[in-house]
Amino acid sequence: MIDAVALSNTFADSISSVFERSRRSLVIVESGRHGVGAGVIWRPGGMIVTNYHVVSRGKPSIRLLDGRQYHARLIAQRPEIDLAILQVENLHALDTDLPVAPIADSRGLRIGQVALAIGHPWGQVGAVSAGIISGLGSVPLQDGSGSIMVVRSDVGLAPGNSGGPLMNASGGVIGINTMIV
Repeated sequence: MIDAVALSNTFADSISSVFERSRRSLVIVESGRHGVGAGVIWRPGGMIVTNYHVVSRGKPSIRLLDGRQYHARLIAQRPEIDLAILQVENLHALDTDLPVAPIADSRGLRIGQVALAIGHPWGQVGAVSAGIISGLGSVPLQDGSGSIMVVRSDVGLAPGNSGGPLMNASGGVIGINTMIV
């Protein structure tokens, strides 16, 4: 007979462990007086992925959860899919330890799998929401230039989750949280 309480506790401990590991690659993205969003450290050397709408109105700055703060510059943007890539400026030799997020292969996703969204909803830094993948497919771009593959989930998102990672139950990034696309 399966002990449902023990199984539930094991699942909760697993999700908590994934969250603690994954939040190290989460950053706070500020862009002037226009609010706060999230971003994820994508590559060594301070390359950050976030939503375009988070950084479209001002000079972005990045704050790590440990308090370190950096200016960043926008190096690539795709407004039609609400993505932007930032590069941390003036990264000191001592700060090369920025923790890069593990990237998962989203081609193997299935509807019903667990999904976790990490961000800063309503200013609550480093919060996690959980749900399931509710749909996979493509949606047409608003400018009519094609379509983009999307992962739909029932994870509750709020202002401040924008640009943060959507992760699988192992902590691999499978998407970037957005409500605009």
